[in-house]
Amino acid sequence: MHDLITAIILGIVEGLTEFVPVSSTAHLLVAERLMGLSRDWEAFTVVIQLGAVLAVVAVYFKLFWNAVITLPTSAESRRFALGIILALLPAVVAGLLTKKYLDAVLLNPVAAMPFIAVCWIVGGIIILALERRAPAPRFHEGDRLPLLKAFQIGCCQILAIIPGVSRSGATILGGEMLGVERKAATLFTFYLSVPTMLGASILELRKTELAAGQGLTIAIGFVVSFVVAWVVIRQFLAVVARYGLAPFGWYRIAAGLVLLAWLVL
Repeated sequence: MHDLITAIILGIVEGLTEFVPVSSTAHLLVAERLMGLSRDWEAFTVVIQLGAVLAVVAVYFKLFWNAVITLPTSAESRRFALGIILALLPAVVAGLLTKKYLDAVLLNPVAAMPFIAVCWIVGGIIILALERRAPAPRFHEGDRLPLLKAFQIGCCQILAIIPGVSRSGATILGGEMLGVERKAATLFTFYLSVPTMLGASILELRKTELAAGQGLTIAIGFVVSFVVAWVVIRQFLAVVARYGLAPFGWYRIAAGLVLLAWLVL
């Protein structure tokens, strides 16, 4: 029963934080530390990310399916696919070059805690400071961005390999600073998340073994992550359109201060 409750909690954490600018990786690492989980749960936290990926595919299935079936005949579909590929490349290269360091230091649940706290606080301050200075948007369609803009947003995603630096925060805020309208940048972030998270999850699963008897807990965590992420994706655009990223900036600062206080005490 304890394992099932843990699976539900981690599934909720993943689903709530994967697509908002607060860093799901950092939240999962903190949750693992607070609950005193062993390395047997490493594979679990990787697999439940696939639940969040599936939620994006479910919400935007029509767009993805249309792009796939019209790829040979539609120039727009080919441009959309090429934009996603170009945006994906910088993070792939950076991730492969820094993976050993990240695994050894930053993804260590104990060593990473102070680093995560500082990243939360600094990231929150950056969100509050930069969003007010974003230029007037010139690009308003997330599925029709110029290839150069897609690549530049992909370069912003490189920052997300650091736990505590949110992937969605880096790409949405980066897109705004590049002249992409906030909603369009958010939509492009959702689209880009599918190959990014799918590739990262597969890479992690290759070196992670499932613990015996974890089938049920993984299934529960996967389903919970999918359902919660589906709800978040459906609501996030409305929240961002109305309030911007500022609420998440304040949350990051508060969470970082609480984590630092917990570490000190």
